[in-house]
Amino acid sequence: MFNRVDGRALDEIRPIDISIGFQDYSIGSALITMGHTKVLCSVTFEENVPHFLRGSGQSWLTAEYSMLPGSTHTRTSRERGTKSVRGRTHEIQRLIGRSLRSVLDLTLIGEVSFTIDCDVLQADGGTRTAAITCAYVALYQAIKNLIKEGKLTKNPIKSALAGISIGVLDGYVLTDLCYQEDSQADVDFNIIMTDRMEFVEIQGTAEKKSFNYNDLESILSNGKKSLKQIFDIQKNVLHNL
Repeated sequence: MFNRVDGRALDEIRPIDISIGFQDYSIGSALITMGHTKVLCSVTFEENVPHFLRGSGQSWLTAEYSMLPGSTHTRTSRERGTKSVRGRTHEIQRLIGRSLRSVLDLTLIGEVSFTIDCDVLQADGGTRTAAITCAYVALYQAIKNLIKEGKLTKNPIKSALAGISIGVLDGYVLTDLCYQEDSQADVDFNIIMTDRMEFVEIQGTAEKKSFNYNDLESILSNGKKSLKQIFDIQKNVLHNL
């Protein structure tokens, strides 16, 4: 039997805590702690859109992602300006943005924009999926606050959104990998879904060994099972808004 580094069962997610309204001056914010991974998400709202959407009547959402200098064992240098942003950062920012746009009706609220900043305070695996899970909570709070303030008249959110990492190590399918597991994994997946249990994105890579169809079925099944738990956590956090 495979023994995980933190003693969890193969299909067990790490303890999750989401603190909503973490920043007093943000229209929507949340801090997620997922094991030792910690990500802060903050929402900015503007009553305009990028030039390519002007006159369309459509809203927009984009995201930025950053690993803060003290988030890892060795200092992570700050990324300043578009020329210094790493390829991995671009990839994750685009993943967060398009995942959140997939659960919004962008035609419902006119020409307004949301920017979601996702800052990794501490990294121990699964930062991109934790960021997506947290960003949805921060966005939900922001929209509720904007409706209360009269800046929006409708809620454009169509469904909840969350993500989880699943991997294969030594032939075992593991849910919610910490960094030590992730760095050694033979196969690495990130699964993003809605609370309707519909897939938004599946990122899967054979890092060291190829995988078969049975592995894929187990990966997707474990992903759906764990995401149902995460949706319940999100719902409990948001139920009083």
